[in-house]
Amino acid sequence: MRAIGYRKASPALDHLEAFDIPRPKPAGRDLLVEVRAVSVNPVDYKVASGGGPGAVGETDEVKIVGYDSAGVVAEAGSEARLFKPGDEVFYAGSVGRLGANMEFHLVDERIVGRKPRTLDFAAAAALPLTAITAWEAMFDRLDVATPVPGAARAILILGGAGGVGSIAIQLARQLTDLTIVATASRPETVQWQRRWARIM
Repeated sequence: MRAIGYRKASPALDHLEAFDIPRPKPAGRDLLVEVRAVSVNPVDYKVASGGGPGAVGETDEVKIVGYDSAGVVAEAGSEARLFKPGDEVFYAGSVGRLGANMEFHLVDERIVGRKPRTLDFAAAAALPLTAITAWEAMFDRLDVATPVPGAARAILILGGAGGVGSIAIQLARQLTDLTIVATASRPETVQWQRRWARIM
């Protein structure tokens, strides 16, 4: 099957190429997903340029990036219980494994979600890392749902039109009573934020 990856890391990113690699077989809790869309995130650049988690330098093995993906389950490992062939899924994969820039990708079913029916594969593949980052920052680290005595019920989101910022605005709007204040530097990014936050 075809895959996009590299053998030697480089910050120029001119080293990505197509490879033919064997189609993997799922075992245990793994799913074999027929990939329909993959997004590009900072972690992909960091790993492919030789830095970041899971990065490798020069190697005889092919390194595949692409950690956010959406597709259809083609096969399930013998211990998989959460999904079956034909299910549409999306996920942020693990930097400890090959990325999803390939026709068929192995992923542990415990880090997979059902693709929202209202999203196409490309839109679903754009969500996992940005949504996880926004959720963890707001609800795990900052605990924005818990009022702070004497503080305004508001949140400031820097770069509100970026991937994480636009998801953070939507999460805050749907899940809290916070007043949302977001930054933007260009007319088109202001318009983008108004679309999600319904700011007047």
